[in-house]
Amino acid sequence: MKIVLDRPRCEGHGLCEEAAPQLMHLDDEGELALGREEFEAADAVLAHAAVRVCPVAALRIA
Repeated sequence: MKIVLDRPRCEGHGLCEEAAPQLMHLDDEGELALGREEFEAADAVLAHAAVRVCPVAALRIA
């Protein structure tokens, strides 16, 4: 499975980073950086939580 980021939509709120810090983080300029686009089944709960908390729907699972 894979996390897909719609970069123009992302506003850098950081809620996804709080939900899944192992998978993503905000850089010094507030831009979201995905640590890994693809993730294992063990990280699926975190990935889905990150997608769910994004207030601008900039993340999705593919």
